[in-house]
Amino acid sequence: MIGLRQLAASICATLVAFSWMGSEVHAAQCGSGPGGFENWKRTFSEEARAQGVGPTAVSALMQTNYATATINADRSLRSFKLSLEQFMVKRGSAAIVARGRSLKQKNAALFASIQQRYGVPPGPLIAIWGMETGFGSQRGNQNMLSSIATLAYDCRRPAYFTDQLYAALKLIDRGVLSAAQRGSMHGEIGQTQFLPKTLLEYGSGNLDVAANALSSTANFLKAHGWRAGAGYQPGEPNFAAIEAWNAAQVYEKAIAIMGRQIDG
Repeated sequence: MIGLRQLAASICATLVAFSWMGSEVHAAQCGSGPGGFENWKRTFSEEARAQGVGPTAVSALMQTNYATATINADRSLRSFKLSLEQFMVKRGSAAIVARGRSLKQKNAALFASIQQRYGVPPGPLIAIWGMETGFGSQRGNQNMLSSIATLAYDCRRPAYFTDQLYAALKLIDRGVLSAAQRGSMHGEIGQTQFLPKTLLEYGSGNLDVAANALSSTANFLKAHGWRAGAGYQPGEPNFAAIEAWNAAQVYEKAIAIMGRQIDG
């Protein structure tokens, strides 16, 4: 769920965060490599305790490692710069649509229940599911907390990922997630790849279970203005909810196209 406009917004937030940190002598300072990560963890842990984060989550944070693979992936986000046609070919849109149609039929009762509750038809949900994880086959194998902590420490977007880190720590304190939770490079988890803050606000149940992830995704879309029965192509009312899910324009358009093809 990382998108280009989200990154731009987070950079602005980072500038504000830097101005704030200048007045806080003991605030955790960002870094651009692994050298300062251990010191940053100690300082951030003190701040987290002061914010009410419990010992279980603080202990989990102190056990995280600098995630070099996450930083390398963060520096090489190239697919969103492709044309729409190139992006859809690279992401295997034809295969997603073909399998998506089959899954729609096989799980008709589930999708009918979700649509009745949230007003979201199967097409865009299935398109997101296929795009994000290949229908659950590619959920990532990185330690979620190490990825999020590394990105919160990294100077590129610390404000954005500090929010994600606090959400992850809350989820660990509540027992929703464990310190061993695996995820993708930026800490996304589950069948449709929720970041911790999105999971905290819109998730329900174990998101490694497809039914829970799809329901939670529909809940997110409804919360961002999805209107039952309205269209979701560019220029139509529900396209804004897809934009909220991922701000990369090629991704949004691809979801709309694949969703329409799946819905038939």
